[in-house]
Amino acid sequence: MSELAYVSRSTHLMGATITISLLSPQNDMQMECSAEQLLNGVFDLLHIYNQRFSANDANSELMQVNHAAGKHSIPVHPELFELIQIGKEQSLLPASHLNIAIGPLVQAWRIGFTDARIPNKTEIAHALALTDPQLIELDPLNYTVFLAKEGMKLDLGCLAKGYIADKIADYLKSQHVTSALINLGGNIKTIGTNLLAGRPWQIGIQDPQQPRGTNLAVLPIRNQSVVTSGTYERKLQVSGQSYHHILDRDTGYPVDTQLASITIISDNSLDGEIWTTRLYGEKPNQLLARVEQEKDIDALIVTNDNRVYYSSGISPELLA
Repeated sequence: MSELAYVSRSTHLMGATITISLLSPQNDMQMECSAEQLLNGVFDLLHIYNQRFSANDANSELMQVNHAAGKHSIPVHPELFELIQIGKEQSLLPASHLNIAIGPLVQAWRIGFTDARIPNKTEIAHALALTDPQLIELDPLNYTVFLAKEGMKLDLGCLAKGYIADKIADYLKSQHVTSALINLGGNIKTIGTNLLAGRPWQIGIQDPQQPRGTNLAVLPIRNQSVVTSGTYERKLQVSGQSYHHILDRDTGYPVDTQLASITIISDNSLDGEIWTTRLYGEKPNQLLARVEQEKDIDALIVTNDNRVYYSSGISPELLA
């Protein structure tokens, strides 16, 4: 009888280390070859999606839309159209902290890049004037996108990894994969359980005050997604002041928050991406109350003073 073995592959893409692990019988050469072929297929898809959705590649499909802002509409791939459509809908919801038109602000700050800096008030005001999601004009019959004001820029960073993780999982399931871990860096999607360990996948939650890889909680996960967003990930340090990369769509400055991180557990990874962004500006008690009203999500939050709170649907193992 063949022994269980996972086949894994990693790369650096989308600003993160991406690792895909899937199950194959160890002693079946045909299945090992099949697993490698599956990984080839997954990484081909990852490169396609990166080229489709990236706001940092001047030649991406998304950037063609941004380059044409205020000039003319651009026909796009149906998947890019779908994600922009979802993003616009989420951006227009009352009290949502998500805004896919925030690109000009992101580019003004550049936090996470070597040329990051603090923009002046005039630059921030100018960028804010270009972030109205109402000005994203969509034609669902022809799959075209038009940004009505020159200088507008879409940024799908708050959605793309979740969308991609779900698509990768769909692909693997269509190929009869029954156990896999899709790690897109801050975004994890699981298929089945960890059959080698005989238990659910154990997903660690980073301690924001400790070096990367130091967890303060572990979540048992099967057939679900875990998406974490945190202010500790990318920062700009200037004159003793720290500026994180999660920007307030109303003020143009890093959001004033008690949260160091928020983790959303959901069936679909895209939902996790949406809710981590929609809720990030809320106070912990308001955030958890909102999560408890939703049927299909749970949350674990870590505050700036390293307190951990979580919703009633999960039972994390707390390590600290």
